[in-house]
Amino acid sequence: MKNTKTFFPQQTHFIGVLLPDDITSTLEDCRRYMSHTYGCKSGYRTPIHVTLVPPFKLQEEYGTQDLENAIFSAIESGSITRALTTDSGKKFLAHIEGFDAFGDRTIFAKVLADPRWTSLRDLTFDAVLKSCPGCTKKDARPFQPHATVANRDIPSGVSSDALKVLGEINLNEDFHVDNITIFERKGSAWEIASTIELGGKD
Repeated sequence: MKNTKTFFPQQTHFIGVLLPDDITSTLEDCRRYMSHTYGCKSGYRTPIHVTLVPPFKLQEEYGTQDLENAIFSAIESGSITRALTTDSGKKFLAHIEGFDAFGDRTIFAKVLADPRWTSLRDLTFDAVLKSCPGCTKKDARPFQPHATVANRDIPSGVSSDALKVLGEINLNEDFHVDNITIFERKGSAWEIASTIELGGKD
């Protein structure tokens, strides 16, 4: 049987929003529960985040600095700031509440949908593709922001039980969307390459 991994180029980067320390600590506890109870380990070295641009392979002629410059340019143009600010001048306060799953493939903390998440995703994609054409493509499906707790190595049939336990945490928090972070693959791990601040809190 052929190794199907050879048909896919290794992904080099992805882009997301880091979550604040208090929510990160809670979700790290959830990861430990999934690891100790079900043996889940996939992605646990990656900091807790909401993905904007899923993992992709950056062509050899481009580098992380090109991605960083592209995002800085989008911020400096004001497009991202305008997309994340209400008419009354309030910055984007997102909400995370409870847990859900994509079948047995992914268990995640639910980030409430908001048009500003979609705008941020779209503007980040646009900036990346303008700077590094052809490196990735936007998913046509509606954007569902989420913070992954376990994925890829969840045993079959355990998601419902795991969600019941995680639900006892009563996760219900607001957080400011205050960064865009570039992750770069280093060996078998994803590391933070650059965190670009989006401005202070109200």
